[in-house]
Parts: sequence; structure tokens; C-alpha cells
Amino acid sequence: MVGTRSRNGWVIWLTFVVGLLLCVSPMPQFMEVLRPLWLALLLAYWTLSVPHKVGMTTAWILGLAQDVLFGTLLGQNALILSLITFLILSLAQRMRIFPMWQQSLVILVVFGLAQLVQLWLSALTGNRQPTLALLLPALMSALLWPWVSYLLRGLRKRLGIN
Repeated sequence: MVGTRSRNGWVIWLTFVVGLLLCVSPMPQFMEVLRPLWLALLLAYWTLSVPHKVGMTTAWILGLAQDVLFGTLLGQNALILSLITFLILSLAQRMRIFPMWQQSLVILVVFGLAQLVQLWLSALTGNRQPTLALLLPALMSALLWPWVSYLLRGLRKRLGIN
């Protein structure tokens, strides 16, 4: 159906740009360890909502952009975001019927696994993190999931993104 094609696909990419900006926005030093995984949250939502538009390729491109932005090993964040997208796509049918608190738990587990892979990759490259405090961003992201999900769902319905 050619007439039902969405014209607001640019909004998805605009949210990803905002997510990249939130990833590098300055925070007080004591709160830096609690920074949510903004780009992963946005990627998880759009992967659940419009899997025909946002998938593994989008995750890889955003991960490479995040690698360049942070100056990390090229492909490290791309691998992490691709892993998150793969797990979300694998669980998408179940997650759509879960209540919000169960979705938050799934997000906690998926992001926690991704953070553990990040810790492992950091140890392999010699930039080993001293503690498992790396899991705190996964917890913060899971706590923010309901609000991010409701906000983006409202945006999606208002602009007719499908």
C-alpha cells in the first residue's frame, strides 16, 4: 500500500541524535556512574515498535557513531548495541504482551548482559573496570523504561509513525 507509507521516519533518527547527545552531556562526577543507557533505551523502544524500520543495521550504525563519539575501540559499542537489538528482537513477541513492570525486568536483564559484555571487552583491551558498578546504568535504564516508553509511544501515535 503506497498511500499508507509513513512520512515521519525522520523522527526516529532525531530521537537517536538526542540519545547520542544525552550520552555525552555533562553530569556531576558522582552521578556519572548512574548515567542511563540512553541510546540503548531508544533503540530498544524503536526495535519493539517498528521492527521493520529499526533493526540490526541501525544498531550497528548507531554503535559505530557512539564509538567515534566516545573514542573507544571501533566496533565495541556497535557489538553491544547489536547484541541488545538481537535480544530485544528475540523477545519482542513476549515483551509486547508483558505489563510494564515485566518489560522493565526484561530490559534490566538484557542491558545487564550487555554491560557484562562491555566489562569483558574492557578487560580484554586492558581498560578493566575495577568493580561491577558498571551494572548500575542497566538498573537506571530499567527504572526509566516506563517513562521513555510512554513518552515515545505518545510521540509515535501523535505523528503516525508506523
